[in-house]
Amino acid sequence: MKKHIGLGGVFSIATGAMISSGIFILPGLAFAQLGPAVSLAYLIAGLFAFVGCFSIIELATAMPKDGGDYYYIHKTFGGLIGSISGIFGWFALSLKSAFAIFGISEILFRFFAIWPSVSGVLLCLIFVLLNTFGAKEAMLLQNLLVFFLLVLLLLYSSFGIVRGLELNRDSPVLGLWSSVKEGFQFENLSSGDKLLTLLSISGFIFVSFGGLLKVTGISGEIANPKRNLPLGMSLSIIVITIFYTVINIILVAVMPAETLAASLAPVADSTRSIMQNWGKTAVNIAYYGVLLASLLAFITTANAGIMAASRYPMALSRDKLLPGWVGKVHPRYQTPVPALILTALIIVIALFLPLMTLVKAASAVVLSSYILTNLALIIFRESRMTNYRPSFSAPFYPWLQIFSILVFSFFIIDIGLQAIEVSIFFLVFSIAIYYWYGRKHGSRSFALVYLLRRIIDRHLDRNNLEEELLDVLLHRDEVKLNTFQELAKKATIQDFPYAMTFANMLKAGSKDLAADAGMEPELLEEQFLLRQSEGTTAFSPFLAIPHFITVHEQALFMQIVRCKAGIYFDGEHPSVKAIFLLGGGLQERRKHLECLAAIARIAEEKPDFEERWLSAKNTSELRNILLLFDSQ
Repeated sequence: MKKHIGLGGVFSIATGAMISSGIFILPGLAFAQLGPAVSLAYLIAGLFAFVGCFSIIELATAMPKDGGDYYYIHKTFGGLIGSISGIFGWFALSLKSAFAIFGISEILFRFFAIWPSVSGVLLCLIFVLLNTFGAKEAMLLQNLLVFFLLVLLLLYSSFGIVRGLELNRDSPVLGLWSSVKEGFQFENLSSGDKLLTLLSISGFIFVSFGGLLKVTGISGEIANPKRNLPLGMSLSIIVITIFYTVINIILVAVMPAETLAASLAPVADSTRSIMQNWGKTAVNIAYYGVLLASLLAFITTANAGIMAASRYPMALSRDKLLPGWVGKVHPRYQTPVPALILTALIIVIALFLPLMTLVKAASAVVLSSYILTNLALIIFRESRMTNYRPSFSAPFYPWLQIFSILVFSFFIIDIGLQAIEVSIFFLVFSIAIYYWYGRKHGSRSFALVYLLRRIIDRHLDRNNLEEELLDVLLHRDEVKLNTFQELAKKATIQDFPYAMTFANMLKAGSKDLAADAGMEPELLEEQFLLRQSEGTTAFSPFLAIPHFITVHEQALFMQIVRCKAGIYFDGEHPSVKAIFLLGGGLQERRKHLECLAAIARIAEEKPDFEERWLSAKNTSELRNILLLFDSQ
């Protein structure tokens, strides 16, 4: 793919992708839930997007490759997470494009009574043909449409501010400050609940800022990415945030609350109020001008969306996570034709989803991409690879990334179950694709391996020959340790020669485990005994996994126990031979569950596990059974 996109192209793709449904449809839906402070929600969402985009810009300047965030995440976490990210990004931009085509179809229905489903399919076909037979022409069209769109929005804002000042003479900012002072329309809510509502709506409308991902999706085609990527993306999000905030202030100032809350075309509907002093002709001109602006906005979003979304399957194919034919580029037109066709099919299917489902699903998927991108940046930096050299460095590392991950995670949770269900469907689909194809063909080299290697090398100062030989075996057989195996590698192992009760076993080993956990031995014993009293932790007559999660800040910790004579847990489990004591803080809940699953898998999938466990000569052999499980 040729590098034919300059600074103007970066700006127009990002801007055109963001100015559409976010301003021409969503304000009414958001106002119905939040009230007059909707403009503040847009400002907050824009600030969060600006903060989140720092990580995207850094990674994009370090690795300007088609596929954008998928490429970074794949090179960070490997094939499985890369496949999930790539397919998520593909669907996210496809859903956003479907939202834009839905908007165009609604406008066509208003004026020409063309059934939306029919016009939607035809529009998909037109955009695919445009991006197939003329990549440069599609980019030129994008630049021109965005220019005219910004001019029309600037005219609307200028007239809207004048009219807003006339209607709100006592408030120099068109009623925004008075709206915030008076609170949201939910008068029965506390201040804390109002803040949560504000953040919730900011998450709901966050899909409006998903255009940044579209730029990274085609970053392999951007000329001078070191300059054009950070400058174009930063300018775009600043301009869009200002437009979004100002236009929502105008809408609140000039429209009755009931009308705004019920409107699916609030900018168009507001023109009658804005231009009423100019006469009927001026009202009609303004109304059709806004409809033209909204049509241009939806066209730019759909065009940029299909262009960028098609690069995800192409990148997945390039990395052998999808079949090779998916990423084929037309020899004459230099466009990914199969990927464009598949993207159009996804958009057509999405057109038949309910509007709210479409918005929430697109927001959830876009937010997931932001979270994974921030995680990817942390891992790349901490891996300290020599050739990771971005031309732009995200400021306030790592606090900005941690903050972004927490905020975007809150947004996803708050969006609701319906969006999460759609995301889970995409997740299952992505995993199935990976295990069907990508696992057999994809690369196994990724940044997380470099980070783990650096951490292990820094702490690997033991002189024990058994442990040194174990490392040799792991490297020889290319064993990649999972969360449980990493924990088992450093865990203390107790080998008791005599039978005892569970409580006595805790007393005998709690001192060593307490040192790993950073807790007092008595408190540690109390936590395990309390968990056992709530229900036995013995999974079988042979295996037990006593575990708990504490509200304290302790990291994940584990102790491994073997007792050939048996540990007494209860009447049904009087002689357990293999015990894994596991605990950790709330922040390690995911890893905690991964360890539980890994232990159960070893016990179930190795028919000779019990025999090997009991016949092991020493604690080193016990550790080897766990670490070399996949290669035995």
